[in-house]
Amino acid sequence: MPKKPFEPNFKTPPDLWNPTERVKSNSYFVNRELYVQFREDFQAHVSVDVETLAKSYGIYLEFDRTKTGGVYDVNWMYMIRISIPGGGPITPAQWAFFDELSEKYTINPHINKPSLRLTTRQNIQFHWVSKKGVLDIVKTLAENDMRSLNGCGDKTRNVMGCPLSAYSDVFDANGWAQKAGAYFQLPLEPYIKVFELDPTRIRKPGESFKYGTNLLNRKFKIAFSALHRRPESGKLIPDNCVEALSNDLAIVPIAEKNKVTAFQVYAGGGQGERNNFSAMSTLAQPLCITTEDNLMQVLDAVVAVHQEWGDRENRQWARLKYVIKKKGVEWYRDQVTSRLGYPIMKPNPDLDIGDRQLHHGWIKLPKTGKWAFGMFVENGRLIDGSPNGNLKTLVREVVKKYQTDLMVTPNQDLLFINIEETAKTDFEADLKEYGYGLRNGKAYSTLRLHSGACVGRDTCRLTYTDSERFEPELLDELEKRGWGHMAESIGITGCERQCFRPATKTIGLIGSGLNRYQFKLMGDEAARHQGVPLIDADGEKMYLRSAPREKVADVIEVLFKFYKANAKAGESMGAYHQRIGMQAIIDHLRENPATAPLMERSMATDCVIE
Repeated sequence: MPKKPFEPNFKTPPDLWNPTERVKSNSYFVNRELYVQFREDFQAHVSVDVETLAKSYGIYLEFDRTKTGGVYDVNWMYMIRISIPGGGPITPAQWAFFDELSEKYTINPHINKPSLRLTTRQNIQFHWVSKKGVLDIVKTLAENDMRSLNGCGDKTRNVMGCPLSAYSDVFDANGWAQKAGAYFQLPLEPYIKVFELDPTRIRKPGESFKYGTNLLNRKFKIAFSALHRRPESGKLIPDNCVEALSNDLAIVPIAEKNKVTAFQVYAGGGQGERNNFSAMSTLAQPLCITTEDNLMQVLDAVVAVHQEWGDRENRQWARLKYVIKKKGVEWYRDQVTSRLGYPIMKPNPDLDIGDRQLHHGWIKLPKTGKWAFGMFVENGRLIDGSPNGNLKTLVREVVKKYQTDLMVTPNQDLLFINIEETAKTDFEADLKEYGYGLRNGKAYSTLRLHSGACVGRDTCRLTYTDSERFEPELLDELEKRGWGHMAESIGITGCERQCFRPATKTIGLIGSGLNRYQFKLMGDEAARHQGVPLIDADGEKMYLRSAPREKVADVIEVLFKFYKANAKAGESMGAYHQRIGMQAIIDHLRENPATAPLMERSMATDCVIE
C-alpha cells in the first residue's frame, strides 16, 4: 500500500486530535470506568477507552496469540510493567513480593510455569496475568514503593541509569534516574483512587513536571549514562550501558581532572518505526551542555517543548525525533532557551559517550568495598525448568540467603549487590546448584552473552513473530556452526517497535511477518552507531526486508565469514561494515550462493525518511 508522506502536524489544534488524545482529555470519566471495569468479573477484557488509559498505570491488555476467536472467545490477559528508575536497588523484601505475586498470577498455560521478565528499560514485567490479578499486583507493589505508574502510555517512561553507578565514587547516574523518575511521575491522586491504595504507604514526590490535560504526545524516554574509575589506573571510563542516544532525551556526564563538572544533553533518539508510514530509527543529537545545578530545569524545558509542539494528530510521528527531524536541533535549542530564560552552552559533538558495558561477573563496588555479581539472564526471562536452569528459584533463594539487593541492567540482566568477599566462593557454588552459567549443559558463548531479544509472541499484541523464543534457537545453530566465540551482538524484536534496540547491535533482526525478519546492519556491539536497512547506493531498493526464519542463520554466517576474511586487525564487525559501506555488503550477499536467492527480491524504500 502507498506510504503516507512525512508531514507531521505540530501544535495540533483540538479539532484534529486523534482518538487517543480524545480519551486522555476525558480521563476523569474514563478513570471512573477503569475503576469499575477492573472489578467486574463477567468479562475478561476492558473497553477500548479503558485499555488506552490503563497504559498510564503500567497495564497492557493482551491475548494469547496462539489462539484466535471473537472478542468474547479470545483468551484475554494482561501484562503489568513496574517502573524501577535506574533499575533499583530492589530490597530482598520487595523481591519477595515480586516472586510471590508471579507464582500466583503469571502461570503460562502452555508450560504451566510462572515467570518474571526483566526489560531493556530496567523494568520488571508480569505476563499471563488474569483480570483478577491486576489489582492485587498493582496495589501490593505500590504500597511497597514499587509502582506501575509511568510504566506505559504517553508520558515519560521508566528513567534509565547505569545501575552500578549507585555504588560509584565518580558519578551516580542511578541516583539521577531516580530523581528524574520522581520529577516526571504522573500525579498520584488518580492512581491512589483507582487502585484503592493506602495513601499513608505511598511516598509523595516533591516538585514535579506540569503535565497537561492530555499528558505527552507519545511515550518519552530518558536515560543517564555513567563514568567508572578503572581500579588499576584510576582513569575514568565512560559507560553507555543504557544506550543513551537511543532515547528521546539523554544525559552524558562530562569529566575534567577526574571529576564530573557538567553534562551534555542529547535529544531526539528513538528506535521504533511504523510499517506503512514514512518512519525512522535514529540516535539523539547533541543539544546543549549544562551544569548540575541547572540540569533538572533543562530536562523540564526539553520535555515541555515537546509537550507543546509534538504531533497529536498522527501518532506515528508524535515522538520527539520527528520534531527535531523537521524543525532542526538548533530550533529546538532556541525553544528550550526561551523557556529557561537564560542561555545554554552549545554541545561538544566529539564527546565520547563510551561503549555498551554489560556488567557480567564479579565487580568491586568502590563505595562499599563489597562485590556485585552480574548474572546473565537470557532475554531477561526468570523461569524454572528451562535449558538455562532454574533461574527463578535461584534468585529467590540466593537473595534470601545472602540478603542482597538487586538491580536490573539495561541488557535485561540482574545484579546482586553488596556481597562480602568471604561469601564469593559459596555464592558461585549456589548459582551453579541451580544450573546457572550453562545452556543445555554448555557454557554460555560470547555471542550469546552479547545478544538478546524482546518478548515477541505469544504475550505481545504488537508483534508479528517470535523473538524471545527464536533468539536462543538461532544462537544454538550459530554455536553449532562454530560462531559462538564472536564478540558481536545479535538483537531480535518481533516487530518494528524494536524494544530490544536491535538496530544498535552488530546485526539487527526485526519481525516483518510470521517467521520473517528484516535485517539491519551498520550498528555495532558498542552501541555507538545506528543500524539501517540494506538499501542500495541509488537509494531505491531495500534487501532482506522479509527473510524467512529458516534462512536467517545462513545470512548471518555469510556476514560473519565476509567480515573474518576481510577485516583489519582489531576491527569490529560494525566498524568493518561502516568502512566498506552498504553497497559492498549487498554485492557480496548477491554473489554468495547461500544468500543470492534471498537477494533476488527487493522492495521500494518510500517508507524510509532520509
